[in-house]
Amino acid sequence: MIKVAIYGKGGIGKSTVASGISAALGLQGYNVMQLGCDPKTDSTINLLGGTSPPPILQYLQEKGRPQTLEAIAKKGVGGVVCMEVGGPTPGVGCFGRGMLTAFELLDEMEAYAAFKPDIVLYDILADIVCGGIAVPMREGLADKVVIVTSGEKMALLAAKNIILALRNFADRNYAELGGLILNCRDMVDEVERVEEFARHMQTSIIGVIPRDRAIHAFEEQGKTIVEGDRTLPTSLRFFELARTIVNLRAERNAA
Repeated sequence: MIKVAIYGKGGIGKSTVASGISAALGLQGYNVMQLGCDPKTDSTINLLGGTSPPPILQYLQEKGRPQTLEAIAKKGVGGVVCMEVGGPTPGVGCFGRGMLTAFELLDEMEAYAAFKPDIVLYDILADIVCGGIAVPMREGLADKVVIVTSGEKMALLAAKNIILALRNFADRNYAELGGLILNCRDMVDEVERVEEFARHMQTSIIGVIPRDRAIHAFEEQGKTIVEGDRTLPTSLRFFELARTIVNLRAERNAA
């Protein structure tokens, strides 16, 4: 099993990318778990036909500890196990602490043993990497960190901050940087701009997702583009990304 944390600026398309990878992996026969770590609870919606599973933090607040994992987890396309952390009461509490509470619950309920995932994807909002949002990388909950970015200045700034935060834990055997995913916005020289950024930050681009209206058309139907039409060129990009994620697992096992 490998656990991959997908970070990036809010609105950069992390959930679209994470769900596309999950769907591609699931349709290829891998056991996949995707955990949305964003108070909007919309990470897994396009794996579940337009609905979301009950957010873990809200479930705990309203009903207490769930009796079964099925109360907070739903299976979507390709058998992907979908869960959402949710968020604390607005204006009260820390989302980072809430995220850790959710992780601790899943550990206590032996979720990983029950679902036996080959790959776990955490979809994490990270405009500013505070101590709480950095939980998966610094607590050793993730093995690899992948950052979704575009060529836009603010997206690259967020990516830089995430990389710097990650490197603060480099000597503690915590999560390692797996690379960048470019989610294109059709800027002039966008690929070149992100390639230069990757060189400067001593990392690499592991996948490029083109701007494609079909992505949004299928999301309106509550689907990923991979589920909607797996033969499309952009769908094939997601299958390529899925293979790259599998290779991250191979790298880890080799290490």
